[in-house]
Amino acid sequence: MGMFGYQELLLVFLAIVLLFGASKLPELARSMGKSLGEFKRGQIEVERDLKTMKESAPEKEAELTKVQKMAKKLNIDITGKTEDQLLAEIETKLGEKGASSN
Repeated sequence: MGMFGYQELLLVFLAIVLLFGASKLPELARSMGKSLGEFKRGQIEVERDLKTMKESAPEKEAELTKVQKMAKKLNIDITGKTEDQLLAEIETKLGEKGASSN
């Protein structure tokens, strides 16, 4: 969908005037402005809260599962991997170490 042209905007404006009357337009515009201001303030607050949550939630060693800790000890990258994927990589890595020691 594209932007509205002048003709469409004029048609919408005329429909609003007919529906609400010219005397109600300033009141309507004021309430729309207040609503948009409240929405913008709410949006800014949510963005600030999300940013705060992201900054205060770094990956901590204590929050890792046993499988993730073991994978890290074996120098396996754990980002974005499931427990099953990590277990498979751990088994492969341990298999390689066992084969190289024989």
